[in-house]
Amino acid sequence: MEAKVPFKVFSGASSRYLAEKICNHLDCPLGQMRIERFADGEFSVSYEESIRGYHVFLIQSTFPNADNLMELLLMIDAAKRASAKSIIAVIPYFGWARQDRKDKPRVAIGAKLVADMLNVAGIHRLITMDLHADQIQGFFNVPVDHLYASSIFIDEMRSWNLPNPIIATPDVGGTKRANSYAKHLNIPMVICYKLRKKANEISEMKVIGDVKGLDVLLIDDIVDTAGTITKAADLMLAEGANSVRALASHAVMSNPASMRIDHSGLTEIMFTDSIPYSKKSGKVKIVSVASLFGTAILRVCNNESISSLYLP
Repeated sequence: MEAKVPFKVFSGASSRYLAEKICNHLDCPLGQMRIERFADGEFSVSYEESIRGYHVFLIQSTFPNADNLMELLLMIDAAKRASAKSIIAVIPYFGWARQDRKDKPRVAIGAKLVADMLNVAGIHRLITMDLHADQIQGFFNVPVDHLYASSIFIDEMRSWNLPNPIIATPDVGGTKRANSYAKHLNIPMVICYKLRKKANEISEMKVIGDVKGLDVLLIDDIVDTAGTITKAADLMLAEGANSVRALASHAVMSNPASMRIDHSGLTEIMFTDSIPYSKKSGKVKIVSVASLFGTAILRVCNNESISSLYLP
């Protein structure tokens, strides 16, 4: 399929590995951009080719550190000043998404602040995947195409050919996400209920449902320190599960996540390549979302529906 409108794809430094895969899917070159850094850490971006009158797709996940977000903002501003016809931010992993509400007094709503910055910088559309909270779409004043890794994961899950699968979620907040898998695969679901003392520290966890003799598939969007996912896996095994595997969209994987996964009861954990994962773990498998984003980009260019990319 060819695009009906002229477009160009550019990438920030940290997401170039994924942008190259997306461009291979689109059969187009990755646009030339220069990022210059000063001695004090400040940097500037410039397009090394004309983008006047083009639909410009800017691929950059905004995982820490904040340079990735700042780089994207400068790319947007530069594209606007270079007379791009439209500017589409492609953010496979939308950082700060866990700060989507005031969960206690006197805290920032980081996701809304990031959305405001992207709006003010001048984007015309956002393409992202598996937001931590669906309501973040409403923080934007432009169209948001919210993709789901489930369309990639489902085929992988079927390839495991498990005899007695059951879907599970490591916390109550992921119930809707896990339920979409359970409905599509027509298999049951259980829930882990957890209480936290503070961020990244779990005080209590319980399983709601029966997993005895079953092959558990834990579904999550983000794995940060892997405390929740590994504790849930070990708890499932203690409750009589036959095996536990996990699927999560974004491999944040802060230390000591890889070590925890290696020493946990998980048979395997699968991530997408929305964030680069460089640490080594024999239990980690990475699948690419390049085709998913490439297809979405083409359909946006051709004013076609992307609803077929979702689970029915």
